[in-house]
Amino acid sequence: MRRGSDLRRALLVLAAAAAVPAAACDKPVYLTFDTGHMAIAPHVAEVLNRHGVKATFFLANERTQTGGTSLDDQWAPWWKARAAEGHAFGSHTWDHDVWRADVDGGERFRFKPTQGAAAGRERVIDANAYCAELRRPAERFAALTGQAMAAIFRAPGGKTSPALLKAAAACGWTHVPWTPAGFLGDELSSERHPNAQLLAQALRDVKAGDILLAHLGIWSRRDPWAPAVLEPLIVGLHQRGMCFATLREHPALGAAARRLAPGS
Repeated sequence: MRRGSDLRRALLVLAAAAAVPAAACDKPVYLTFDTGHMAIAPHVAEVLNRHGVKATFFLANERTQTGGTSLDDQWAPWWKARAAEGHAFGSHTWDHDVWRADVDGGERFRFKPTQGAAAGRERVIDANAYCAELRRPAERFAALTGQAMAAIFRAPGGKTSPALLKAAAACGWTHVPWTPAGFLGDELSSERHPNAQLLAQALRDVKAGDILLAHLGIWSRRDPWAPAVLEPLIVGLHQRGMCFATLREHPALGAAARRLAPGS
């Protein structure tokens, strides 16, 4: 991964510069997307481009509605375009590993991956194996786009432990949660939580500084969240005087989000 790292570093610096708004905004929010079945990904890209919004994406190799995965060759043009637009990118673990428990006092960890060959079966891995699981999306992203991922990750489901965060930090990764009002609800049942309700709640509760969480497609949601909620949410928050920034501009997480992923 060392070969070409200088070029990738230069590309990341240029992308970061492109993501800085022309006029400073004192009420930023940080829109983030975790990967999903990808069916709504084209709509997400269209809306973000139409409104000049930069977001942060967290990548796992998830099953898609077209029978492939979110990091396969079919999606290479999509990721390459987003990278060229100046969005930010972090890891979501390769197999979408959901933490279940610490083992042996935090020397090892029990996970239940939702993707890949071991999907649905619990497995126990050590810190080195977890670091490799974080690194695989970064390696694939670099191969797809020619750009380095940032040294940030989001644990699937947001589930972590102090020992897990310590292990990730030891190999160079900083965890990114979301704020309570930033939970946009797209992974909830659309029958019990219709789009209109989710939009109203977000427009009421989101405040400056929040990290917002959405996904590039949730299998269990019948009524797609984007563009139905995404576009009016962006418009509504703009009308409230807010702007959108990547995590590179976040006051606490920005340093990590501007740092290259380990191995880049």
